Amino acid sequence: MILVEEALHHILEKIPRLGSQRLPILQARARVLAEDILSSRDIPPWDNSAMDGYAVRWEDIQGACREKPAVLKVLGDLPAGQVFKGRGGPGEAVRIMTGAPLPAGFDTVVQVEDTEKDGERVKILLPPEKGKNIRFSGEDVKAGEKILEAGDLLRPAHIGMLASLQRSMVSVYQRPRVAILSTGDELLEIDEPWEEGKIVNSNSYSLASLVSESGGIPLQLGIARDRREELAAKIQQGLVADLLVTSGGVSVGDYDLVKTMLNELGRMNFWKVAMRPGQPLAFGMIAGKPLFGLPGNPVSSMVSFEQFVRPSILKMSGHQNLFRPALRAILREDIPKKAGLVHFIRCRLIPEKGKVYATTTGEQGSGILSSMVKAQGLVVLPREQTLARAGEEVSVILLDPSIFHLASPPFLS
Repeated sequence: MILVEEALHHILEKIPRLGSQRLPILQARARVLAEDILSSRDIPPWDNSAMDGYAVRWEDIQGACREKPAVLKVLGDLPAGQVFKGRGGPGEAVRIMTGAPLPAGFDTVVQVEDTEKDGERVKILLPPEKGKNIRFSGEDVKAGEKILEAGDLLRPAHIGMLASLQRSMVSVYQRPRVAILSTGDELLEIDEPWEEGKIVNSNSYSLASLVSESGGIPLQLGIARDRREELAAKIQQGLVADLLVTSGGVSVGDYDLVKTMLNELGRMNFWKVAMRPGQPLAFGMIAGKPLFGLPGNPVSSMVSFEQFVRPSILKMSGHQNLFRPALRAILREDIPKKAGLVHFIRCRLIPEKGKVYATTTGEQGSGILSSMVKAQGLVVLPREQTLARAGEEVSVILLDPSIFHLASPPFLS
């Protein structure tokens, strides 16, 4: 049996990053950038007005006030998208719109609220500081500057920046294809008539959803019955993917053929991890592809996925941050545990008066899928610990960040 941290280290050492692909930028959101992005020009490319108002020479308006305004001749109007032909001189101004290039000869923009139109002239009632209300060339981005780096996770602001740089296509890391195979004679497909003694193949759907949430592309292979030829054929079919996940058949039962088949088809590195739930867990390589053999119990399967498969998918996708966020919470009940195993306890989280409290979702059996439905986090109890007491602060892996979303904006609280 291998320790959780040793298993994770060993797995991530074996997991490769995938290659890159070029995508239109709107399809690249939430993907990981696979190239550095340098700016080919200054942004903005020229000095431009940050306000609707008047472009002026500051020396013409200094000292002006409402009682004694500076009066300037207006040479014309300059909407955004056009360029003023000519140059401003003493006592002159140009009416300018937001975003329009600053005409030559002017060094300040007076916002329209501080002016008064007077026929072909304008009165400056309140002069700003010199250079005010101008967005200067290159103040956002300089030509040649590295704006985005390979490894950046592309968010909407990144997409907007790529558009500003006229980059309609961008290189991102590929999403791994993850083949999912459920095993066992006891399983029914979701649309099959229910039979006594059978259970519905929910693992395939839970795991496919987890794969999608992790950024992978799930390929559901269905069910392999407890027959060597069928199991071998399904595993072979799954090797078209970048990573293969099976559920069931990796413990010590007489009919657990997966363990035998995996040993025959490839090189498996370990079969048990010192954790609960999820102790029976296999990892190895088959035909150069990483393979995870997860337990058949639904909770064990999902918790094992969270600890090992999810970070592997993220690494394959080019991510730098491979793990879910964690927080500290205060227990509201005693939790006994067995020494020697790390326990992952399903919990609900209650923010209260600046603190976060954790309470279990109830019965923690590995077959109780409803406990995962209720879970907002996983309390992590270390191997050596045998009792976590109410009032104790514990580490919690956050499964549902939405619990901290507010009903109203914080500035209205």
